[in-house]
Amino acid sequence: MKRRHVLKLGCAALASAGVAGRLFAAPGTGPRFLLVFLRGGYDSTNLLVPYSSSFYYESRPNIAIPRPDPGTSTAALALNADWALAPAVRDTIGTLYQQRQVAFIPFAGTDDLSRSHFETQDSIELGQPAGGVRDYRSGFLGRLSETLVGSPANATPIAFTDALPLAFEGSATVPNLSLKNVGKPPFDERQAKILDDMYARHHLETAVREGLDLRQEVAQKIAEEMSAANRSAINTKGFELEAERMGRLMRDKYRIGFIDVGGWDTHVGEGAAQGVLANNLASLGRGLQAFSQTLGPEWHNTVVVVRSEVGRSFRENGNRGTDHGHGTVYWIMGGAINGGTIAGEQRAVNRGTLLQDRDFPVLNDYRAVLGGLFRTLWGLSPDQCGRIFPQVGPKDLKLV
Repeated sequence: MKRRHVLKLGCAALASAGVAGRLFAAPGTGPRFLLVFLRGGYDSTNLLVPYSSSFYYESRPNIAIPRPDPGTSTAALALNADWALAPAVRDTIGTLYQQRQVAFIPFAGTDDLSRSHFETQDSIELGQPAGGVRDYRSGFLGRLSETLVGSPANATPIAFTDALPLAFEGSATVPNLSLKNVGKPPFDERQAKILDDMYARHHLETAVREGLDLRQEVAQKIAEEMSAANRSAINTKGFELEAERMGRLMRDKYRIGFIDVGGWDTHVGEGAAQGVLANNLASLGRGLQAFSQTLGPEWHNTVVVVRSEVGRSFRENGNRGTDHGHGTVYWIMGGAINGGTIAGEQRAVNRGTLLQDRDFPVLNDYRAVLGGLFRTLWGLSPDQCGRIFPQVGPKDLKLV
């Protein structure tokens, strides 16, 4: 499908860019909303840890986060009698949680049961009712932006992405600014050549060359699969480095933002308190903390939602990772939210409550949750909420 023309602007251009003579300017105060989309399906069970559940530790013999223990740096941080926070974000998100600026919503997600990166990403970004014909020209953030055009909030949107995300499709003009650095190739060609030269005219020369070629081929296929799941999203380290720039732009000019962050498809070697997932969470936490600090007083007018398209399987797999799942955990952040809580409908975590004996069920529909946030942030009418998320009523979790 041909996509409509979008603006790609550098930093200097953003300062004065306009469309049809209208400058991208906004009042100094007013609601701000940022959606952080973790592409690839992050393992929320090793972020918000159900430490009171013995089933969690039985299901993850190699990758479970240790129970809370004040004397151990690799132990989880207890939030209440049932849930704890991964130590990777103890000093960032944990600190904000203790300041009541973060809330978590477990058992959250969509009614799409495909567990597919691409199917579910599209479903979520469109925000349209399940089972109907999809209109790929209309994303839920695009409909929100259209609803707010001409309102006193003057909620000017921006996507911090390479291309306009599906969520912003619609009639509203939305600029996009890429923050992604070009990554390194999966292999160092110089090192591969040195190894190849070392075995030249050796009886193992053919085997070594074939092994190097195979290694490169397999790595390339894995990289292509992960890149597809990430849809060219910035990685967590890039997000951490660019968070201040995002904060300045949303503090001074923009009111509705979207950023996608890749690298969450942890089928192999996920790790527990330390490892791949922990490193990604740590970078994400530092980036979000920097974003909040850069906003200054406007952090109290800001709501950030962190979400992923799918959850992960509750049990670890044979590769000490997790596979695609269903329900996940949303983060709600902001300087003036009613945080320091685990919100939404919940269940005890045991085998009997798993969906299809595999993963978390979805008890908190994302369209209802976001609809409730939008209604409160911008004072939307029932008709306006219905245009943004058709056929679902807003769910007010009393977080804003």
